[in-house]
Amino acid sequence: MALELVDKLGRRLTYVRISVTDRCNFRCRYCMPAQGVEWIPHDRIMRYEEIELLVGILTELGVKKIRLTGGEPFVRKGIPQFLRTLRRLFPELELAVTTNASLLANYIDNIKDLNINLNISLDTLDPDKFKDITRVGNLDDVLKGISMWSGLGLPFKINTVLIKGFNEDEIRPLAEFARKMGGVLRFIEFMPLDRSVWSQDSFIPASSIEDLIFSSGDWKELENKTTDTDGPARYFVDLKTGQKIGVIAAVSHHFCETCNRLRITASGELKNCLFASGGVDLLSPLRAGDLDEVKHRILLASWDKPENWKKQISGDRHMSQIGG
Repeated sequence: MALELVDKLGRRLTYVRISVTDRCNFRCRYCMPAQGVEWIPHDRIMRYEEIELLVGILTELGVKKIRLTGGEPFVRKGIPQFLRTLRRLFPELELAVTTNASLLANYIDNIKDLNINLNISLDTLDPDKFKDITRVGNLDDVLKGISMWSGLGLPFKINTVLIKGFNEDEIRPLAEFARKMGGVLRFIEFMPLDRSVWSQDSFIPASSIEDLIFSSGDWKELENKTTDTDGPARYFVDLKTGQKIGVIAAVSHHFCETCNRLRITASGELKNCLFASGGVDLLSPLRAGDLDEVKHRILLASWDKPENWKKQISGDRHMSQIGG
């Protein structure tokens, strides 16, 4: 019987997020401080060949979905070629990327045929507010990438973190933009990962988000999950237009009891919870060529996955350091 990743509570772990870099071309306020963070030394970043070995082990353990994150994945040199290699080596794997889309237009021709699920982070359509929250970003670059990807008829999701006093007035404009582009919009509660930027005053609960979105129109909630690699969003469909919108209640109604994921940082540290203060070193045995030890550590960390994030919260890590 093949081994699979199951924790002590019986949750099957079929979805792994792997950060390919901690670096980003934005400085989003809820992700890192204005001065940035201390970058991981280059020699401590997993090489592409090491990630390939890791993905091979994970698929042997029943993982069906891999999402590449950052930082911003497309700032790492060679990422299109690496995506092509992963698709060749693992043709049945559900392969996904989370990006801010600012560099997407430069790489679309190299990745458009790889059957990639793309998640795009976009919190505002206002150029001034975009510059404010990203500190350095150019909204036009992002919109160009989205438009080009959409123009090819390729599927994508837009992830929007709702922050009180910043973008709750853009719920309907963002929904209309997503509808026109053919993407699925998902609103996400602002999570208290970094206590230096999060406050209760900036938090909008999912119930309020749903009231703001679905108070008008003919909306119906869909079944939560169709596959064991689905994420935690609750989806609603407009019966008139067919538009689908998701809401992720990461704080007010945490989904820990059905969590199916692990995270691996760019330095090869396995985290069995987003809020875990520590992790398990996979890079050392990878570089020593001890793949059995890598597998052993993954199995142990998976088994020890915590019951819920509230028992783990430390509030002292930036999202860019963990892998969004």
